[in-house]
Amino acid sequence: MNGVTQDEVDRLVAAWRRERPDLDVRPLEVLSRITRLARHLDRARRTAFADHGLEPWEFDVLSALRRTGPPYQLSPGQLLTQTLVTSGTMTNRIDRLAAKGLVVRGPDPSDRRGVLVRLTDAGRELADAALVGLLKNERELLAALSPERLGELADLLRTLTLPFDTA
Repeated sequence: MNGVTQDEVDRLVAAWRRERPDLDVRPLEVLSRITRLARHLDRARRTAFADHGLEPWEFDVLSALRRTGPPYQLSPGQLLTQTLVTSGTMTNRIDRLAAKGLVVRGPDPSDRRGVLVRLTDAGRELADAALVGLLKNERELLAALSPERLGELADLLRTLTLPFDTA
């Protein structure tokens, strides 16, 4: 292991190699670590959002609107595309965020039957604050890596995820 400290995945892989030497268990070395890291990331995200009174899904919708730039609005269909939920789920989410005063619905000037969902000032401020908390927690998760190694890891992960994003 070249002097690298072993983790739980190393122990799991060693056990499989012992029990099933006929199998190539190398995928476990990568994907089991990604799964474990995803669990830690989920906890970090939930903590960052809870600190601001948000659920992860609320941040997803608010941040989709915030990233669009002024006037911070999208159609429900565009929100569906960005958040990967069903139409019924999105309607419910918009209703709940509107009840909290974080978004408002308005007419779409380019389609008289259409609706646009716009981020309120309170929604923008909350999304910005939650993002700061999220990035703090995510930096802590990645603290063991230098900026160069972070770039390398981002490139490698992009290579793995790109086929799913383009499918």
